[in-house]
Amino acid sequence: MLTDIALDAVGTDKAPEPEIRGAILACRTLPVRVHLIGPEPELRDLLDEHLEDEGEDLPIVIHHASERIAMDEKAAHAVRTKRDSSLRVGLKLVREGKCAGFVTAGNTGAAMATAKMVLGGLPGVDRPALATPMPTSKGNPCVLLDVGANVDCKAQNLEQFAVMGEMYARSVLKIARPRVGLLSIGEEESKGNELTREAFPLLKALPINFIGNVEGRDIFNGQADVIVCDGFVGNVALKASEGIGRFVRDVLRASLTRTGNTAARRYSACAASASSATVLQTKSPSTTASASPTSSRAPAPTSASSRPLPAGPSRAPTTAPTLPFSNR
Repeated sequence: MLTDIALDAVGTDKAPEPEIRGAILACRTLPVRVHLIGPEPELRDLLDEHLEDEGEDLPIVIHHASERIAMDEKAAHAVRTKRDSSLRVGLKLVREGKCAGFVTAGNTGAAMATAKMVLGGLPGVDRPALATPMPTSKGNPCVLLDVGANVDCKAQNLEQFAVMGEMYARSVLKIARPRVGLLSIGEEESKGNELTREAFPLLKALPINFIGNVEGRDIFNGQADVIVCDGFVGNVALKASEGIGRFVRDVLRASLTRTGNTAARRYSACAASASSATVLQTKSPSTTASASPTSSRAPAPTSASSRPLPAGPSRAPTTAPTLPFSNR
């Protein structure tokens, strides 16, 4: 049984190449049927070009959409004026039950606005939120929301975000009793700004496993399964995390490059020394031969008892010592 997923094929900056490649990879590795949304002639030609060499018959369907919403367009205006955008066409497939979900890497604000207009909202939810699973040191992801959909929030919005995040952690991440925290500048209930202090008692009264305030470091240490904040704070935390990741990557890359260069220089120096030593060793026998021209071959090996003692400094002759193995 294949799961139908709608994919905005003109969402990224380099569209539709990444979307086509992603759809092919998904159909090869997952039990899904991908519905590509975008200009059909362009998508058809590119898809055929990618599948021509392999000769595969993958479950990929193309739905025509004549318009796309660019990244720099204002969401509200674009949603109202572009009735045949890839976002609207794809979300209609979800509303009609033809697809189980919709994926886009395009204009976030336009995607949120179109989703609310086409799909509508759940009862009791005033605003949708953007959530992202963050990695933790304990291996289990931490759901951070909101990360940018609502920069100005009320306490009731954070209350609803907590409920949605808790449900996502239970249903998708399969966490039996998710720990929900409120992102603030201190663990004490009195810490934070007016929004967090007002939201704290609301979250505390919910029938969820609310663990109180958490701080920025708790996003990554695994102390909470869900962390709630407004979209402004969440987006700053997300972008700061991305920057730290790139910083650590660049520092490690530079360090490993320096280490590799140092090791290469040391190896070259050792190889040069070994090569010099080999040259000296190969020259040593010829030098000995020239010093003793009468010796045509090496002397026969002698036994330990008949081997002459090494010459020492001039001194009066003495009786040779008795060796412990001379009588054997």
